[in-house]
Amino acid sequence: MTEKSDSSLARMLSVLDLFSDHQLTWTAEAITDALQVSLPTGYRYVKMLTEAGLLQRSADAHYTLGPRIIVLDHYIRQGDPVLQHGVALMRGMVEQTGLDCVVSSLYGLQVLDTHREFGASRATLSYGRGRPRPLFLGAAPKVILSCFTPAQLHRVFDEHTQEIAQAGLPRDWSEFRKYYSAIRKAGHYFSNGELEPNLAAVAVPLQKADGTLLGAISLVTSVQRMAVIDLPKLTQLLNRTAQEITARIP
Repeated sequence: MTEKSDSSLARMLSVLDLFSDHQLTWTAEAITDALQVSLPTGYRYVKMLTEAGLLQRSADAHYTLGPRIIVLDHYIRQGDPVLQHGVALMRGMVEQTGLDCVVSSLYGLQVLDTHREFGASRATLSYGRGRPRPLFLGAAPKVILSCFTPAQLHRVFDEHTQEIAQAGLPRDWSEFRKYYSAIRKAGHYFSNGELEPNLAAVAVPLQKADGTLLGAISLVTSVQRMAVIDLPKLTQLLNRTAQEITARIP
C-alpha cells in the first residue's frame, strides 16, 4: 500500500516537470495524456496541486505554476548556505571589477544560476535564476563537471552522447575525460562567446575542503570588455573569493 501511495505521489508531482520554456500552460486533459493516467486520476492530480497552490487555473481552462512556487523560492534563497555566506563577497567583487557575478549550482544534472550581482554595465544573460543551463556549454557548467569523479563523469558521457556531440566536445570517452581533467587541473574555465556570442566569463568551482561540490562562481562581461582585462589577475580574485565563501560554510 505504501509503495503504491509513493508511486502515486511521485507521478502527481511529476506534473510540475511538464512545465518548460516551450510549454508554460497545460489543460487538465493534456496533463492526463502526458502522464498516461486515467482522466479521473489526472483531474485529481490537478485538483490537489491547485489546492496546494502549486498550480493555478487561468481563465481559458489552462493551468500554470502556482504562487506557492514563488513562496518556496523565497525560502530556498533564505536557506541557501552559499548565498547566506557569499552574497556580500560577490558584491565586493562586483564593486572591485565592475563585472557581473553569478553563482550556479547543480541539481541532479541541471545547472541553475541561483544568484546574480550586477556590475556597472549589466550583461544580458539569457539564463537567469531557475532556468536550466546547457550542461556542456559555458564556464560554470564546465568547472562543475570537471569536479566529478571519473565514474560520475562516465555516467554523464553515456547518457548525453547527442548533446556532447552538439557542443563539439570529444565523443571518445578517454578524450572526454582528458578534456575535463585539464579544466580541473587548471582550476578554472574561460568561456569566450561560447554560450552567448557577445559574452565572456571565467568560472571557478565552489568546492569545500572535504571535496563537497557546491557549484560554481563566475564573473561575466562582454567579449569586448573581457579582451582588455587581466584574466590571470581576475581568476586569482575569483579563486580567493570562492575559497572564502566555502571556508565560511559549516
